[in-house]
Parts: sequence; structure tokens; C-alpha cells
Amino acid sequence: MAYVDNVLQSFTTTAPHNTIPDWLNSEQSTGTSIMACEFNGGVVIGADSRGTTGTYVSNRFADKLTRVTDYIYCCRSGSAADTQAISDIVAYHLGLHQMELGTPPLVETAANVFREICYNYRDSLMAGILVAGWDKQKGGQVYSIPIGGMCVRQPISIGGSGSTYVYGYVDAKYKPNMSKDECLELVENTLALAMARDGSSGGVIRTGVITEKGIERKVILGNELPRFYEGSYYPLASLVTARYIH
Repeated sequence: MAYVDNVLQSFTTTAPHNTIPDWLNSEQSTGTSIMACEFNGGVVIGADSRGTTGTYVSNRFADKLTRVTDYIYCCRSGSAADTQAISDIVAYHLGLHQMELGTPPLVETAANVFREICYNYRDSLMAGILVAGWDKQKGGQVYSIPIGGMCVRQPISIGGSGSTYVYGYVDAKYKPNMSKDECLELVENTLALAMARDGSSGGVIRTGVITEKGIERKVILGNELPRFYEGSYYPLASLVTARYIH
């Protein structure tokens, strides 16, 4: 690591200012496509895995599904440092809360702690968070906390830079009282579409199903992602072949 730091230091001190890559001084961002969906008995959460620093892809395998408790997770978008710090602080407070009460914290409680931090420091933080989980009182729940600190419960929610490309798809495909498998398929397809169109989203798809038994996680690799029409009817191989034949 010291060698890398020395190389970067010598590069930044000797190179002309206009040739220094902008990502050297840029903030680490999760870019992001995130999603959460309620079903009867739990929730499905999902996210891509691309982390960016400016225009540079700095992490191809980031985990944006962050544990808060055994039954509550958050999906992070925005500044990686901000969202990691917030989730650590919330996890700490909920741990104390559980020790004091002797019962697992509610999902709504976790969402309100996130909301309090995001609202109080809204001028300093860049964090869009989905809080999802299961508890005995209300079952599976999804709370959306966008930048600014608002908190609202929704049966399905999407966030991050990739979400702008797939709102219409979600509106068309979502229906109330979906099963676990239907929600999982919708989350996977929605994220695959967002990753195909959004330059700040990519890598693999990570999903999690949270129920009264805990969380069941899954990773869909890049070569296993659902495929859709992306601008050309013919596969790339056939186009190349046709070019050389003619």
C-alpha cells in the first residue's frame, strides 16, 4: 500500500495539473441501483455491486446490503463513506436498544433512527437508504429514506442512480400481494435492466430474503444476469460474422 501511495504522490507532484485523473481527489460513491419489496411473510432486498470514484470504477464487487440487526438490513446509495458511517451508528444504537429492552428492535424503530441522522445532518451527508426487515408486530416492512431525511413506508421502493431508468418497468410489473418468488424475480429483473442502462451501476446482483428465520442471501454473477433487448436485435457475434462474410 505504501508503494502505491508513493507512486500516486510522485505522479501528482510531477504531472501537469490538467493531466491528473479526477478520481484521485473524488469521493468514493456507490453509484447504485437498490431495491426492496414486501411480500406476505418478509421482504426481498437487492442491489448491484459497482462502486465509483468520479468516473473510475473503483470497486466491482461492493456489498451494498448492510446488516443492521439479524432481521433488519439497509440498502445503501450515495456516498460510500457516509452510508457506511450511518449504518454503523444505527447498528450501535439498536444494539444498546436491544440490551435495554431485551427484545429485538422493530424495523420502524431502525428506520426512524436512520431518518433522524439523515435529517439532522442533511446538509453534510449524501445518503439515500432503504431500510427493510421483519419483526413480530408488522411482519415484512420497507422504509425509504431519500437524501434529505424523509421517511415513508412503501410496499416496494427503488433508489440510486439506476432507479430513474426502471420506474416505468416497476409500475407495470408490480402488483399487490406478490409471493416471495415473484418479488425475487421482479427485483432481479429490475436491477438487471437498471445495470444495463446506468453507467454507475454494474457488477453482480446481490439479493436477500428476510423472514422470521433470518436472511437468505444470493449472488447473481455478471454472466448469469437476466438478459433483455439492449439496442440490437442481432447478437454481437452474428454482426461480426456478417461483416467479414460480406
